[in-house]
Amino acid sequence: MTYTIEKVTTLVGAHRFGESDANIGFLLTDSRSLCFAEETLFFALRSGRNDGHNYIQDLYRRGVRNFVVDTVPGNWKTDYPKSNFLKVENTLVALQRLAERHREEFDIPVVGITGSNGKTIVKEWLYQLLSDSMAVTRSPRSYNSQIGVPLSVWLINEHTQVGLFEAGISQPGEMASLRDMIQPTISVLTNLGNAHQENFTSMEEKCKEKLLLFHDSKTIVYCKDEEVVAKCVAELKYKGETIAWSEKDPSAEFYVKSAKKNDLTSTVHYVYKGTECEYSLPFIDEASISNSITCAVVALRLGLTPEILKRRMSQLEPVAMRLEVKEGQHGCTLINDSYNSDINSLDIALDFMNRRPDHKGRKRTLILSDIYQSGESDRELYKEVSALAYKRGVDKFIGIGPKIMANADEIAIGEKFFFHDCVSFIHSEVFESLRNEVILLKGARSFGFDRLTELLVRKVHETILEVNLSALVANLNHYRSFMKPQTKLVCMIKADAYGAGSVEVAKTLQDHRVDYLAVAVADEGVTLRNNGITSNIMIMNPEMTAFKTMFDYDLEPEVYSFRLLDALVKAAQKEGINNFPVHIKLDTGMHRLGFDPEKDIDELIDRLKHQNAIIPRSVFSHFVGSDSDSFDEFSARQFKLFDEGSRKLQAAFEHKILRHIDNSAGIEHFPERQLDMCRLGLGLYGINPRDNSIINNVCTLKTTILQMRNVPAGDTVGYSRKGKIDHDSVIAAIPIGYADGLNRHLGNRHCYCLVNGKRAEYVGNICMDVAMIDVTGIDCKEGDKVEIFGDDLPVTVLSDVLDTIPYEVLTTVSGRVKRVYFQD
Repeated sequence: MTYTIEKVTTLVGAHRFGESDANIGFLLTDSRSLCFAEETLFFALRSGRNDGHNYIQDLYRRGVRNFVVDTVPGNWKTDYPKSNFLKVENTLVALQRLAERHREEFDIPVVGITGSNGKTIVKEWLYQLLSDSMAVTRSPRSYNSQIGVPLSVWLINEHTQVGLFEAGISQPGEMASLRDMIQPTISVLTNLGNAHQENFTSMEEKCKEKLLLFHDSKTIVYCKDEEVVAKCVAELKYKGETIAWSEKDPSAEFYVKSAKKNDLTSTVHYVYKGTECEYSLPFIDEASISNSITCAVVALRLGLTPEILKRRMSQLEPVAMRLEVKEGQHGCTLINDSYNSDINSLDIALDFMNRRPDHKGRKRTLILSDIYQSGESDRELYKEVSALAYKRGVDKFIGIGPKIMANADEIAIGEKFFFHDCVSFIHSEVFESLRNEVILLKGARSFGFDRLTELLVRKVHETILEVNLSALVANLNHYRSFMKPQTKLVCMIKADAYGAGSVEVAKTLQDHRVDYLAVAVADEGVTLRNNGITSNIMIMNPEMTAFKTMFDYDLEPEVYSFRLLDALVKAAQKEGINNFPVHIKLDTGMHRLGFDPEKDIDELIDRLKHQNAIIPRSVFSHFVGSDSDSFDEFSARQFKLFDEGSRKLQAAFEHKILRHIDNSAGIEHFPERQLDMCRLGLGLYGINPRDNSIINNVCTLKTTILQMRNVPAGDTVGYSRKGKIDHDSVIAAIPIGYADGLNRHLGNRHCYCLVNGKRAEYVGNICMDVAMIDVTGIDCKEGDKVEIFGDDLPVTVLSDVLDTIPYEVLTTVSGRVKRVYFQD
């Protein structure tokens, strides 16, 4: 659903600077999340750490033309032509006001969910229970804050039949604005825990703040067994429909007669509206049972029959809450729950670890950071932590943070260790000694617990790959010179940036404002995100096991088959994802991957139109032979197929879908086919794919001479006596072998390296870690540098000898080879 810029101006009460026509379909508060620039309205929010106004220039360059600001740039007419600036007093208030007005456009049931714990699970399970019967719009992830709620409410559209939205507060005065945006017809309180208690004078005060969500609701749902909640609800003198559930009071509107557990499931017997019913769910922990009861009340209120509820409850799936089980180093299993750190979620995570089957009798280890916002004194808090850890069977306790260190005596676990921060822990003997343990990582974000999931080992090697970042930028600008100013650019940095090292290359490309980065698999994208890369990242070969990773790290996958499409949609729905951008691949002649633009396009459009989990951001294809004039006729047929198929896809959607087919060779050879975006691959790394000439060399592989020896005529060098010496020679050993990426077929004098600028042939078989070269007649000594390929020995020399392409030589340089980056 879109609004004209004129309507948005009216709805937020803004003074408009600019007269350009625009339709607004997407709201943006974080510049790193930009995707659909053409229909995006950016709210320049101010906070204690950041100011959204600082990102206007960059967003304008990336295609955004509509901004909500509290200060209009003085040069807006000249520096930001064809743009609109909506000036308001407070940009956050304007964002919330727009969401509020948008919500008022719809007369539908809306469920507002608040509470200290369980909001997301209740929301997601309600989605699972309801989505087969009605069109549901829900909060993405845990978008329950002052910023998250308006972004969630904005997702309501003309197809929505019911809305599910979380409302989270951390201090007094926050709920009123959330209520005004959500405008729930059914309000739900999951439970009342200790989260953020330090900002409230009492539990009662916090409860009353949360219950502000109930104001004007037609129905309220809560647990009557919580005394503070029951008391506060009674004081509301609420006149609408009340559905209180209870395990103690048979007079409650929803009475739980029993909740019985067995090994794998729980069965809840309940009485609702005078009818006794039951359902079973595939979970046995107390939190899941409580959350399921809340879901049952709401689902029945929204029209599900007890029979349907029973069937769907049995099919509930776990909700992804970033608690992940991974295989660790040295026989360890890692349970990563570093999503948040509070006493309630700690107990849930400890319960999970305690229930996890482990037939090896391994030690259970808890690694815990300081806990914030508990509302308790530190001494009381860590006494409680100790009791929980002991009760849940923790054998080893590792505390990280100044507060937990100060309260070390309160932790009554026999084996315990404490560190001020993660860095000191990582460099400790305790970290090095972790072996065959089940480890729960539970820490606040600020402690950087993600660093604990991998041990960084310094690789020392005398062979290095020098990467000239200035040459990389020169190549980027070389290809940009062939492109139209408005054409976007995707830079390929898959295979560790063709061996150059993706992180540093990505940082350089981000600094030089490329529109997209592209990698092969999700793990490559995660590495970039963990190293500060905020650019849009495309995943060219998405694996179905990595969907959650892509969602978590905003990595945009290509979609090339209906099987992948269906699996991705299902995974996104399970995660609570809406409008996740994807890139549609068409097979126009490569016959590798992709939809058939003639046979599949109608069904593809139909499937895309009947879901809202993903949304096509771009559509693309690959030229088979843009590097050769001999394939021009076939390339023309390819483009015709792509042009027709991609136009048909675009016509089916209101938002802009970027079209791209030109690669490095095509940018120069087919300028008329540059369309909305181009993909720059090999050319970025200095090799012209049209003729294999060097543009600006980026990578130079160097090593050193380890040892030199005189070898008389008649002797041999290396394994299997392949290196026959027919005259007295000087042979040098260099520390590079096939394990470093030096292909064995270069040995036995098939190719050469450069020693002090002179050719030195490889003698004998190339070994795993060492190669031998003939330096007879070359003025050199041990320790001198040797160039394998680079500025003076083009990589194409090696690829020609190997009868392959430069890609292969570049990408086979091993990860153990140290990368050294420099700029001219």
